[in-house]
Amino acid sequence: MKKLVSYIFPIYNETGNIELLHDTMQVLLAKHQDYRYELIFVNDGSRDDSLDKLLSLQNKDERISVINFSRNFGHQLAVTAGLDFASGDAVIIMDADMQDPPSVSMDLLKKWEEGFEVVYAQRRTRQDTLFKRASANLFYRVLRKLANIDIPRNTGDFRLLDRKVVLELRKFQERSRFLRGLVSYVGFKQTGVLFDRDRRHAGTTGYPLRKMIKFALDGILGFSSAPLRLISQFGFLISFLSFMGIIYVLVQKVVDPATTVPGWAFTMIAMLLMGGIQLIMLGVLGMYIGRVYTETQQRPLYIVSSVFSSRPNQAGASLQRPLN
Repeated sequence: MKKLVSYIFPIYNETGNIELLHDTMQVLLAKHQDYRYELIFVNDGSRDDSLDKLLSLQNKDERISVINFSRNFGHQLAVTAGLDFASGDAVIIMDADMQDPPSVSMDLLKKWEEGFEVVYAQRRTRQDTLFKRASANLFYRVLRKLANIDIPRNTGDFRLLDRKVVLELRKFQERSRFLRGLVSYVGFKQTGVLFDRDRRHAGTTGYPLRKMIKFALDGILGFSSAPLRLISQFGFLISFLSFMGIIYVLVQKVVDPATTVPGWAFTMIAMLLMGGIQLIMLGVLGMYIGRVYTETQQRPLYIVSSVFSSRPNQAGASLQRPLN
């Protein structure tokens, strides 16, 4: 029997892209019939008519499965649900906005056939704003310096995962997920494929600045304790400077007492500086404590409202983790 390839598409307000994506996939898969295919669309609480379009396509194409969330849980958890549902020998994660060219997925499959178990698509060029490119470059530089794992630069979630990698990822229960970090963490034989990222076809990005910052923090805090170490290092630095300041004041008072004039300005600056530093340190500690609190609640990663699939025993069923 031919190997099964599962495609996962997280969907959030993608009504302008769904039909084009499906048409493009149909043409592509018709040219490459060496595999069987399933297309998994995860509707992440879309507020437009994305779900209606997905159900219309699902009625026409038996390869399509639609997982419908009860509300918006975020891109990373939508992909997680797709991984829990997928039954393919290889699983390909792609965005639905046409920025990830579907044709590149065939290049990923070629590398998979060569024996690689993780094949990530690495951006050679990207049609994004200057701010988006600069912030992404800064994020990967900082992450490479701080994180305890090696995440290739200019990569996103567009990648192929072997079945054994998917089964390992299902064991992870983090709520604040950074999937590309988890994929690097599990290891296995990995390689990259260069590609040119296109512009978004329609709609707006699902990662505005606020979500980008949260996503960056999830990556840094989830795979590095460097911010906590930085607090200690900064504390030692401030203590050293304070000690030097005390010596300077004592020497000045002995050598030239007349020039030693008490001033409120210096005192207030020092107090405000130390107060600001302490608040920043408490904020870093608070972020780590907040993550611990979230994990201890043991809430479900996501809630599925309904599943629409031609797969036996899956239509209308609730999704459970792990689903092997």
